[in-house]
Amino acid sequence: MITAAQLPALGEIARAALTLDADEAPALVARLAAPPQTRRWTALATEGGFVMASLAERDPTVGHIDLLAVHPAHQGKGRGRELLRAAEEWLRAEGATQARFAGNPPAYAWPGIDVRYTAAACLAESAGYERYHVAWNMTAPLPPPAEEPPVRQGVTLHKAGDQDRREVAAFVEKEWNERWAWEASTATGLHYARLDGQIVAFAAWGARPGWFGPMGTSPAARGLGLGGVLLRRCLAEQHAAGLSEAQIGWVGPLRFYSRAVGARAERVFWLYRRDLR
Repeated sequence: MITAAQLPALGEIARAALTLDADEAPALVARLAAPPQTRRWTALATEGGFVMASLAERDPTVGHIDLLAVHPAHQGKGRGRELLRAAEEWLRAEGATQARFAGNPPAYAWPGIDVRYTAAACLAESAGYERYHVAWNMTAPLPPPAEEPPVRQGVTLHKAGDQDRREVAAFVEKEWNERWAWEASTATGLHYARLDGQIVAFAAWGARPGWFGPMGTSPAARGLGLGGVLLRRCLAEQHAAGLSEAQIGWVGPLRFYSRAVGARAERVFWLYRRDLR
């Protein structure tokens, strides 16, 4: 397994290899190397390449190939297949009976293999992985609409700081799950709304470097338009951070994001799996 001192070098390999994600590649390596404390993971390196793999907390029999990168100068020499087999052996030794090219929330690089990384998809399929699902991102233009619609009486809007981030994370865990709570607690930006003093909605960005999400509104406050307001606040913050557009990751409600900020479905990912028995 690699050491912390090797992470910057791996980040530069990722920057060279991940041509669609070059700017954020080092941050992805750093994020995957700092997952929730309960996660079992590894990073294995060879000359010119590396692979990062982990086990799912919900089902430790499922392993994930989180990131595999080979520098262009070392491609075409079997490095990718060598790294994939090494990751599978580690997963098998840790008790996994299945390996996936699929995001392992809450710390992940992508939902699956971006279809434009054709060589990665070919590697997965030639190694016996089957495609079992499709996921997608939406892209939101920045800056978002300037005007913020009024909110109903009793609603207050807030940007979470160090003092209230834990309270928001506790709300997220209670209403949804601990994975979203971890993302909220580690996000670059976190905004939330209170109704009559109680937290009822949140939106975050930067938990997965550069991307928007997660977000949610409790049943008691749905229909008040809080999701759209908090979404726009996050997008405005992303624009201020220098982003020209925002990736909304692993999207479910296409209609909501399309209507709220003119987002378009754009980046498509194939999810793969293979039995390790």
